[in-house]
Amino acid sequence: MRVVSLIASATEIVCALGLQDSLVGRSHECDYPGAVKFLPACTEPAIDISASSRDIDRQVRESLRDALSIYRVHDEILAELKPDVILTQTQCEVCAVSLKDVEAALTRRAGIKARVVPLCPNRLDDVYDDIRRVARALERPMAGAALVGEMRARMERLSHAAAGALEKSPRPRVACLEWMEPIMASGNWMPELVSLAGGEALFGQAGVHSPAIAVPELFAAEPDAIVISPCGFDLARTGAEISCLTGLPGWGKMRAVRQGRIFMADGNHYFNRPGPRLVDSLEILAEILHPSLRRPGLQGPAWRALHN
Repeated sequence: MRVVSLIASATEIVCALGLQDSLVGRSHECDYPGAVKFLPACTEPAIDISASSRDIDRQVRESLRDALSIYRVHDEILAELKPDVILTQTQCEVCAVSLKDVEAALTRRAGIKARVVPLCPNRLDDVYDDIRRVARALERPMAGAALVGEMRARMERLSHAAAGALEKSPRPRVACLEWMEPIMASGNWMPELVSLAGGEALFGQAGVHSPAIAVPELFAAEPDAIVISPCGFDLARTGAEISCLTGLPGWGKMRAVRQGRIFMADGNHYFNRPGPRLVDSLEILAEILHPSLRRPGLQGPAWRALHN
């Protein structure tokens, strides 16, 4: 079976199912496991993704206002690859190539006869459903069930460890930020991950897209910890732009800042990629909120504290 994955999380799902050799094409964002980067890229962004957070937000809003797609799908490459299955998503037209983009490409190139399988992960249960959906489409339903079982079991172990680390302490109130300028709080599956990690998520709601929040609203909430993991940004890029937050008047007065409880994390590879590595994202949150659970591995390459 020949598979083209146009969403990074689906690529990771295919590989976790043991079907990496079935992949013949990918999106420009698919970069894990590393070997997939050698596959032909079938998409590209239609905006300047190297711009600042503020400029990216402006470009996205203008594109959506004018009913323009944020991504280009190369139908000529799809036609050359002759896929049997194309994996895409309907969850967010901003974060990744959407079903609408794929359908437009197939309309332009009528010779592509692939089955299109759209994923729609809004919360953790949806992620598990998507894994099973991909596994069925690729004729490996048992592998899908096994992968979901492994993820659930590891999530349960991490949650149990986080509960033990709390002892009799109250749950820390956590502000997870998915964008920096303007500020957007993390929604969808993130509030569930925060809860499993022994925290209480502020602002975002499980199963609901990430809301914009005003700066005074963030300050007034006085979170115990702030986790900054912008969508599509790795740790280095987040660090390069963090001054748009730390330079805000009054930033240093927040309790979380004074107590050194501001953290940056790789949102691109972990928190904003709804696939198998959401388990690693939970581990990151558990380590951030409970220092006793920290071990070598994720701290440094995946997350770090922002020192005053």
